[in-house]
Amino acid sequence: MKIFIYLINFSICLLFNLKLIYWDISEINQLSFQDTASSNGDNLIFFHDEIMFYIIIILVLVGWLLLCALKNEYYHKFLLENNTIEIIWTLIPAIILILIAIPSLFLLYSIDENLEPSLIIKVVGHQWYWSYEYSNFLSIIEFDSYMTSTLDLENGAFRLLETDNDLILPVNTDIKLIVSSADVIHCWTVPSLGVKIDAIP
Repeated sequence: MKIFIYLINFSICLLFNLKLIYWDISEINQLSFQDTASSNGDNLIFFHDEIMFYIIIILVLVGWLLLCALKNEYYHKFLLENNTIEIIWTLIPAIILILIAIPSLFLLYSIDENLEPSLIIKVVGHQWYWSYEYSNFLSIIEFDSYMTSTLDLENGAFRLLETDNDLILPVNTDIKLIVSSADVIHCWTVPSLGVKIDAIP
């Protein structure tokens, strides 16, 4: 069956005049994200890096102010309120959250928008396996993908990541995923593509 899936991959790549995509996986002790294979993944990592820069600056500033306040010998014992300070420490975090929310909403909208996909794939989650369906061809191509047992793994295979039938996606192609579940809520994730979708029955 695996050979049949690879033949499908090869025919899709010939049909769309594309190269085969490689499987990227995280490494041991890796601190950063996986290499991305899509513009969505690139945009997510860029957004993460930009936001983390400002979060670290805020963390250092607040930590320094807290340390200065703790080391300060002088304090006002009977200070009950100060409207100016309360307005400042309410407005500044609100403005920061708005500045984070606006680009993140644009990013989420751009990830979800796919007006003219070249390939539509239906993904159905079942307990302990996934079903895939390519529907852009004359006949529907569908198959089930079960996780490979630890006893059946070959040398160099990844435990809990190998399947008997892999989903093959062409590169440089707009793909629409229709994800659902047949029984319970599942999570379909491909970190290299920047995709995490909850499959809801």
